[in-house]
Amino acid sequence: MMDDNSIKPAPLSSKRPKAPPPSVWLLLGIAVAFEIAGAIGLRFSEGFTVMLPTVVALSAFAVALYLVSRVMKTLPVSIAYPVWAGGGTAGVALIGILALGEELNVAKAVGVVLVVIGVVLVNMVSEKTAGC
Repeated sequence: MMDDNSIKPAPLSSKRPKAPPPSVWLLLGIAVAFEIAGAIGLRFSEGFTVMLPTVVALSAFAVALYLVSRVMKTLPVSIAYPVWAGGGTAGVALIGILALGEELNVAKAVGVVLVVIGVVLVNMVSEKTAGC
C-alpha cells in the first residue's frame, strides 16, 4: 500500500515545447550575412596583405561567430550550424557569380543546390521545437 508521502511521477504533458521566437531566426540571418561579408573580405585581403579587407574579414567573422553562438543558446546546433554554414556557402557563391564575375557552371550550380537541399532536409527531420 502506498502512503501519501510517496513520490509520484509528474503527469505527462500533451503540450508541445515552445518554438523559438522569430528574433532567433533574424539573428541567424544576420550571422549568415556577416559570414558572407567575412568571406568576401578574404577575397580582397590578398592573403591578409591588404589591411582594410583583412580587418573587415576578421571583424565580420568574429561578429558572425558571436551571433551564431547566441543563436545556439536557443536553436539546436543541428539546425543552427547547417543553416549558418549553408546560407553562407550559397550566399558567397551567389555574390561570386553575380558581383565578382565568377563562372557559373553546372557543377557549381548543382553543388549549391545540394547544399540548400541538405539544409532543408536537416530542418525537416530535426526537432519540431526549432520553429522551422
